[in-house]
Amino acid sequence: MSHNRDHGEGPNRRKVLECMTWAGTGVLWTIAGGVPHSLGLVGEAAAQEAKGLTFLQISDSHMGFDKPANPNVKGTLEEAIGRIKAIPAKPAFMIHTGDITHLSKEQEFDDAEKIISQAKLDVHYVPGEHDIIDPENKLYKERYGRGTKGSGYYSFDANGVHFMGLVNVANLKGGGMGSLGDEQLKWIEDDLKGRSASQPIVVFAHIPLWALYPTWGWGTEDSEQALGHLKRFGSVTVLNGHIHQVMQKVEGNVTFHTARSTAFPQPAPGAAPSAGPLKVPDDKLRTMLGTASVTFKQGEQRLAIIDTPLAG
Repeated sequence: MSHNRDHGEGPNRRKVLECMTWAGTGVLWTIAGGVPHSLGLVGEAAAQEAKGLTFLQISDSHMGFDKPANPNVKGTLEEAIGRIKAIPAKPAFMIHTGDITHLSKEQEFDDAEKIISQAKLDVHYVPGEHDIIDPENKLYKERYGRGTKGSGYYSFDANGVHFMGLVNVANLKGGGMGSLGDEQLKWIEDDLKGRSASQPIVVFAHIPLWALYPTWGWGTEDSEQALGHLKRFGSVTVLNGHIHQVMQKVEGNVTFHTARSTAFPQPAPGAAPSAGPLKVPDDKLRTMLGTASVTFKQGEQRLAIIDTPLAG
C-alpha cells in the first residue's frame, strides 16, 4: 500500500472520491494527493499505472444461488476476479459489500473464498442479510468478524482516508428495511470524535444508507442519525450493494453509490411487483452484469454514468 502524504487543501480535498471508475463486476478507485483519479474501466486500466491509494469494490456474489436468473454465479464471480487480476498495478485492498453467500452455508463461504482469494488482495467484508442466516451468525463471524465490534462493524485508515464498515442487516425492520441500532450509532459517534473535518470518510454497508425505495426495504431506517454524525466532514462517500444495480445520489457533502451484483440483476425500483432475482434472456444476462464508468466532472454537481456491458 502506498503511503503518499496528502497535501490537498480546500475544494479539491473536499471533493475526494468524486472522480472514480465503476465496473459492474468491480469498482476501481484510486486516490493520489487527496484527489481521486480515474484509471478507466477495469479492462482499460491494465495498461495504466495506479498512483496513490487504489481499492476495489465487489458486491452480492450470492454463492450458492442456482436459479434461472443465473445458474452459474461461480462463473460470473470468477470473471470479475479475472478482470481484477489483470490489472498490473495491484490495488491496496478490496471491499465486499455483502451477500457473499446465498444461504450462509459453509460450502458457499468456502467457494466464495476460493475464488475471491485468487485476486491476492486483502478484503474488507461487511455482511449482507444472506450471510447471517445460520444460528448466531457463526460462520460469517468466524471468518470475517475477528477484531470487529458488536454485530461486526469496524473502521480502519488508509492513506489519510477513514473507512467505516457498518452492519445494517442484523436487525431488519418491517419490509426488510436495514437498521444500525443504538449501539452501533453510538460507536459511529465515538469513532469519529477527534477527527479533522477535512479527513475524507468512506462508509460501506450492505443495504443503502438512503431511502432509495423503502417499499422494497431499500433503505436504512436510522441512517439519518448515522449521517448526522458525518455532517461536519467535507467529503463523505457511502458505498452499498443489495439492489444489484448502479444508482447514485449526492446530498450536501455526501455522495451515495450502489454497486451491481456479480450474480444476477434485480428490477429497477417499482418496475416489478417486488424485488428479487430478475430473469432475462440468456444472451442478455451479461449485459446486465456489465461495467459502468462513473466520473465526476469539475464544475458539475452530478456524476456522469457510462454503462459498458460485458456483452452486447
